[in-house]
Amino acid sequence: MNNNSILYFLPALYFNEEEFFITKGFLEKNGYKSFIASDARNMCEGTNGKKFQADLRLENIRANNFAGVILIGGKGAKEYWNNTKLHKIINEFNTNKKIIGAICIAPVILANAGLLYGKRATCFYEVKQDLSQPFINYMEWPVVVDKNIITANGPKSSFEFAESILYMLNKQSR
Repeated sequence: MNNNSILYFLPALYFNEEEFFITKGFLEKNGYKSFIASDARNMCEGTNGKKFQADLRLENIRANNFAGVILIGGKGAKEYWNNTKLHKIINEFNTNKKIIGAICIAPVILANAGLLYGKRATCFYEVKQDLSQPFINYMEWPVVVDKNIITANGPKSSFEFAESILYMLNKQSR
């Protein structure tokens, strides 16, 4: 694993398959290797029943092994809004100035981990009240980039989200 490796965090259940496939496929076509992390005991299962085996469990993640981390949404992501293990991991990515992406309802995880303090961000419209905190500048945009953090509002923005992540990864590697 190196600077061409991207870590995807998938909820154990009900992750959004469209967000995952579009983002992963686009970044792989552009030379990035994909690794999946989860706390799933067995397979991660998407909203349409697709299953994936995680490559890493949360306790085995080291930010220095990856160029960035992407948190995939879907209704299962809500189970991780207050997950302190995941908060610690994404804070380690932030401390190491790695790219951090979150789509759909997953940006709320970033907010609850303290990563969106004083930043612009977006999320799925149905949970914007959970992101609209006094210290977060909520934007009604499909994708928002603020320094090393990229947020997107849902599956329809997946391709733009992936393009923004690629742009930031390329910018970071210069």
